[in-house]
Amino acid sequence: MESENYWRTQVSALADEHVSIRGFLLDDLIGGAGFTEAVFLLIRGELPTPQQARVLDAVLNSVLDYGLEKPGTVAARFSVAANRSMAAGLASACLAVGENTLATEYAGRFIRETHQEFLGSESGIEEFARTKMAQLRNEKRRIPGFGHPVFKGVDPRAQKIRSIAVEEGLWSDAAEVYEAVHRAFTALPGREMTPINDVGALAAVIDSLGFTPEEGTGLALLSTFPGLIAHISEEMAARVPIRIIPRNDVDYPDPDEIKNLANAQQALGWPPARPATASSVLPTERNVL
Repeated sequence: MESENYWRTQVSALADEHVSIRGFLLDDLIGGAGFTEAVFLLIRGELPTPQQARVLDAVLNSVLDYGLEKPGTVAARFSVAANRSMAAGLASACLAVGENTLATEYAGRFIRETHQEFLGSESGIEEFARTKMAQLRNEKRRIPGFGHPVFKGVDPRAQKIRSIAVEEGLWSDAAEVYEAVHRAFTALPGREMTPINDVGALAAVIDSLGFTPEEGTGLALLSTFPGLIAHISEEMAARVPIRIIPRNDVDYPDPDEIKNLANAQQALGWPPARPATASSVLPTERNVL
């Protein structure tokens, strides 16, 4: 019989004597399972195999930190310099995650959709990839997970993530199709040194583990948290009262070029401004009889 209650959850349950996580006692998980196993259990709803745990562990170690070249880290440090709060810094970093940085869900959806297209085609994988690449070029679509501003040819993080997944038998057919599209992409003139980046490899592996694309972004964020905590702690210890971008690093308007407000308003049809009168001044507290 289906419940009519407003909330429903299968994630955990509370009793007077214990807490259970997906049916397992939290007391047993504490000390009885690694953090990676618990993460898999919570999100997927089942315990991982040793192979799945090793691959997920690689995922959680893959984007621990990237210096001050990651927008989320910079956002966190700017935020914490003004508001000395660990929670505020972590929240600021989360808000900097999106299509162009860290979020794996865009590549994850592309991988799933492209694999489904391949399964519905009658082409071999390389022919399909070339046809798909031609379609994407015609539509002028950016392929998520391809390219990196620093790494050329190979992104070492992506290569390591892939190699561990292959060793454990968790590099899926969908990931193979994604790689075929990448081969078709790098066959284009001027694209030869474009790698699959860490986000693309993460998306492929996370999909192979059975997580949704959106869960993948959550896992990528989880991977960055230790680095973020370290940066936020370092910023707090620095005790800089506020972070600003130095004036010499910004192209500002000429400060001597001042516009006349009254003339600009008149040109737009505003009536002339009335001079301030006693009645237009903010009232002060009046004596009450």
